[in-house]
Amino acid sequence: MSETPETVRDVWVYLAANPLLHLTLTLILYQVAALIFERSGGKPLLNPVMLSILAIAALLIVTETSYQTYFEGAQFIHFLLGPATVALAIPLYRQFERVKRSALALFASILAGSVTAAGSAVALGALTGGSADVLSSLAPKSVTAPVAMGITQALGGLSSLTAVLVILTGVLGAMIGPWLLTRIGVDNPAARGVAMGTAGHGIATARALEESEITGAFSGLAMGLNALATAVLLPLVWNLFAG
Repeated sequence: MSETPETVRDVWVYLAANPLLHLTLTLILYQVAALIFERSGGKPLLNPVMLSILAIAALLIVTETSYQTYFEGAQFIHFLLGPATVALAIPLYRQFERVKRSALALFASILAGSVTAAGSAVALGALTGGSADVLSSLAPKSVTAPVAMGITQALGGLSSLTAVLVILTGVLGAMIGPWLLTRIGVDNPAARGVAMGTAGHGIATARALEESEITGAFSGLAMGLNALATAVLLPLVWNLFAG
C-alpha cells in the first residue's frame, strides 16, 4: 500500500510529458462543469467557467504542476480565442439593421458604461487605500484581457494583477449579470447585451449568446467598443489627473 502514492505519481509524471494531456483535461473539466450548470437549472453560482477555473487550479496545485507547463499543453485553446472573437461578427452581421437603428443609444450607453466601470473601480480602490500602481491595474478591469493589459502597461500598473481582475470581472458578469438585469426589470435583449458586453467583456458575451442571438450580437459589439473607448480615453484622463 505504501507504494501506491509513488505509483500514481509516476503515472502522472509519465502522462504530463504528453502535450495533449492538459488540453484534454481542460476540455473534460469544462464539459463536466457545463453539465453541472445545466443540471442545476442554470444557477449563477455554478457558472461553468468559474467551476472550470477552480477545478484546473486545484489540479495544478495538487499535482504541483506549474502554470507554464499547463499552458504549453493547453495553449491551443488560447490560440482559438482569436477565431472565436472574430466569429462574434456573424451574429452582429445578422443583426446589423437593428444595431444601426440603435446607434445613438448604443454609443451613449457604452461611453457611460466605460466611464462608470473604470471610475468605480478606481474609486473603490482609492477608498481602500490602494497604491497608484494598483489603481492603474484596476481601471481597465472591464476590458478584454489583451487590451486591458496593454492599457495597464501604459499607465505603469501591474499587468499580472489586471489579468486576474479581468477574469474575475468576466466570471462575475456571466454569473450575476443576467440575474441582476432580470431583477431590475431589464428584459430588452439589446439592452441586456450592451450591459453584459460592456461590464463583463468576452466571458459575459459568451453567456449573452446563450440567451439569444440579439443579446450576443449587442454584447460582442459592446465588448469591442468598450475596449476601444477605454484604450483611448483612460490614458488621457489618467495622465491629466496624474499631471
